This record gives sequence, C-alpha cells and structure tokens, in this order.
Amino acid sequence: MISISSTQEATRQPFEVRTVPALRPLDWVARGWEDFKQHRGPSLIYGLLVTGMGWLIFALTSHPYFIAAAVSGFLLIGPILATGLCELSRRRDRGEPASFDASLEGLTRNRSAMLDFAGALIGIGLIWYILSGFILRLALGNVAPEIGMTLWDNALAKLTLGQVVAYFAVGGALASLVLALALVSVPLILDRHATADAAMRTSVRATIANLPAVLVWGALLVGLIALGFATLLVGMLVIYPLLGHATWHAYRDLVAPEGAER
Repeated sequence: MISISSTQEATRQPFEVRTVPALRPLDWVARGWEDFKQHRGPSLIYGLLVTGMGWLIFALTSHPYFIAAAVSGFLLIGPILATGLCELSRRRDRGEPASFDASLEGLTRNRSAMLDFAGALIGIGLIWYILSGFILRLALGNVAPEIGMTLWDNALAKLTLGQVVAYFAVGGALASLVLALALVSVPLILDRHATADAAMRTSVRATIANLPAVLVWGALLVGLIALGFATLLVGMLVIYPLLGHATWHAYRDLVAPEGAER
C-alpha cells in the first residue's frame, strides 16, 4: 500500500512524495523487465553502448586509477545515461510509439535541467576520482600493474586495512549521496519538466521518507551491477537497461502524479 507524505517546502515546483513498502523495489525491477521485453531492441542498444564504453576503457588502460574511476564512475554517472530508457518506459505508460530515435528526445526535452543534473553528478565523480587515486597511489605508487592483476587479482590487497576502510568509506558515502540525489531525478526532469534543484530535493525527500525501500533498491543496484562487471561487462547488456526501466517505475511509485499534490 502506498501512502502520501506531505511536503511543505516552498520550491518552484513542490512535488509530493509517497511512501512505499520496503520490498517495493522488487516490483520496480519486475516492471522494468516487462518494459525491457516490450522494447528489447532499443533497450539492448543502450546496454551495448554502456558495455562498449566499458570495454574501451579497459582496453585503453590497465592502470588501477582509471579502472577504479571507471567502475565507480559508472555508479555515479549511470543515472544520467539512463534518460533514454526512462523515456521508453514513459512512452509505454502513455501508449505512445517508442523507438531508439524517439528515446533520444528525453535528452532534449528539458535540456538545461538535465545538463545541470549531469554537472552535479560529474562533480561528485571527479571528487571520487581524485580521492580514490590518492588512496591507491599511497599503496601502488606510479607504476601501473598488469591488467590481469588490476581486474582479476586483487589490487586492493596491497592496501593497508586503514586504506581499504578509507577507500570503501569514501566511495560508499559518495555513492549513497548520488543514490539520494538521483533516486527520481531523471524521470522527474523528463516527465514533469522539473529543475535540477527541485528534482534533487524531491529525490532526497523520497529517500528520507522511504529509507527501508531505498536500502533494498541500493542493494539491488550494487548486486546487479557487480554481476555485470563479474561477467566482463557482458551482463550489462541486459542489466543496465533493466535498471534504467526500473528507475522509471521507482519514480511512478515515489512521486505523486500531477494533480494529486495537495
């Protein structure tokens, strides 16, 4: 059962947040899977683009600084790349024709807000790149190890316990911040022409109002993305579009529809 929690913030676009059961994210993934099956062709194109970019990064560099930045950067920048997938789901909800070309309209419908939101995520990503590089440099120095050690062995084994704790603490804190800021931001910008500020504020309110569900959603994100990387990114062909579609359904559950706000 979904209930509505009132918000009293005086923003330009006050969107009302709803609360959902803790296990509702499982339903988001299930509905995302239905969207994927309905739009298999365009969805797989997005999966192929993400997988191809990952393979390119791994092919161009074996340095752990860049590998760490690529893996963590995906978690940080991934939400903005899912805009087209959210557009496909939006069109399916409204009974509108959908194709890969049509999904690209999602990138331009509210361009200024989307660029502002992307800038915020890129800023967080740069902070993570600098901090993770500093921690790895302490243990590995400037000499780049072989790609096999970087990916399939354990580069983190050369870190001290304190460095490992710092590495994951900083990464986890920034990833949690991105999750809170991005929970419903892209669909809200896309569907309701929200400003980036209003979208991120709404995402934070939705996170606070639904901490159990957001924890489950975060665990699903980490688990599925880890599975994608464990399969040499082949799994991301399906996993990435699945999560993009599921994000749309998270928004539909967590933000009251237009006209329902008090």
